[in-house]
Amino acid sequence: MKPIKLFIRQISVITVLTAVILLEAVASPAVASNDLTQARQLVENARMTFENFLSAPETDSFRELLKKAKGVFISPQVIKGAFILGVSGGSGVMLAKSKDNVSWNGPAFYTIGELSYGLQIGGESSEVVLLAMTDRGVTAFLSNNLKLGADIGLAAGPVGAGAAAATANLSADIISFSRSKGAFGGVAFNGAVVAVRDALNLAYYGRKVSPTDILVRKNVSNPKAARLLEEIRKATRKQ
Repeated sequence: MKPIKLFIRQISVITVLTAVILLEAVASPAVASNDLTQARQLVENARMTFENFLSAPETDSFRELLKKAKGVFISPQVIKGAFILGVSGGSGVMLAKSKDNVSWNGPAFYTIGELSYGLQIGGESSEVVLLAMTDRGVTAFLSNNLKLGADIGLAAGPVGAGAAAATANLSADIISFSRSKGAFGGVAFNGAVVAVRDALNLAYYGRKVSPTDILVRKNVSNPKAARLLEEIRKATRKQ
């Protein structure tokens, strides 16, 4: 039974990723035509998304959890498609804290997406940030793909009133936050697939590299990521 389950999962991953990439291409065809341009713009958009999450008054819990995080995944645009077969997804970047516990490595490029069935009413776009709070959470991103809530523990991050108390009781490998139409909240991404975008990693670093090369071994770097890395370093610096 295990080989059959593995085959079904692989088909599911391929279906999700194909649908998400097509959805992104429709939303932004000019960018989708060039991997290097897309990778560079994704890093810059991720930086702006990160700033949005840092500066909002209702995200105190996000800022506190961020200081303890071992990894940060940022997706500037997760699109919900309005189809009979519903698709939610987008591309994002992952950054991981170095062994020195101060500097950060990355970014590595990924796609995040999920399928749903039935009549869909969508077309929304959200910004999503996932905080990897444990070594296990970071390690999960080193595989070719992972399923949130199945391969790794996931919890929606608290925002607004009572968030401080809720933060103290949170225990998960990954904690998720979202922003849609200017409003922040936790996001239920159970069942979503996160998979490596090899083409963007290749374009951005000029050679074939794995997430482990980027996030752990730090075999490659790109000066274009310096601003994003520095902002995360400053935000996670212990006072």
